[in-house]
Amino acid sequence: MSPRKSQNSGVSLARIGRFVVVIVLVFGLIGPILTVAVYRFLPPPITWLMVERTFEGHGFNRTWRPIDQISPQLTRSVIAAEDAKFCEHHGFDFEAMQKAMAHNERSGKVRGGSTITQQTAKNVFLWPSRDYVRKGLEAYFTVLIEGLWGKRRIMEVYLNSVEWGPGLYGAEAASLKNFGIGADRLNPAQAARLAAILPSPLKWQADRPGPYVRKRSGKIGAAAGTVRREGMADCVLD
Repeated sequence: MSPRKSQNSGVSLARIGRFVVVIVLVFGLIGPILTVAVYRFLPPPITWLMVERTFEGHGFNRTWRPIDQISPQLTRSVIAAEDAKFCEHHGFDFEAMQKAMAHNERSGKVRGGSTITQQTAKNVFLWPSRDYVRKGLEAYFTVLIEGLWGKRRIMEVYLNSVEWGPGLYGAEAASLKNFGIGADRLNPAQAARLAAILPSPLKWQADRPGPYVRKRSGKIGAAAGTVRREGMADCVLD
């Protein structure tokens, strides 16, 4: 090979390398930041899970409601059930993670230690699985939405995106389906029931709860009272 051809090949490889770096930066770093920034103001239109469930035949029922049109009882119940330190942490509850890991080593039942922020990152931006790639991306998006959205917006997106039954997404659809009322009219008992079925929304029912859901919703209702008295939802309910 002549010196000129060798030099041209080196220049071409350098250009390709720069192009690859640009693509990685745009799609791997800048793309997610821009998407999170847009969703700070606009409702996320659809998620991976919604598409998957639709293909499974569950349908699609979702109506977006601003946080001030969702009963504060539901916010308190969800914090009580899913993430008591929601207003304190910055996206990760490391104590809860350690407890979940210790429990999973002892028990055959898997317990999650994810915060509401982590769940929102997973629900809105990622596919439903437990692989390491998804967990790494979940951590990245968790940091982004904590920094760019803030707690009130995180809760708003969570309550409008979480799965609450076959084809049901968000508080409004769940409230109408289970109780025949809008999410703004939920009372403490109804809010506790909705929060109680979040771990297994395709298995448990809020309108016709079995013994376990009734017992769980009672505990959540009591804990939600503590959330209210101690101001544990003040970062959302100002």
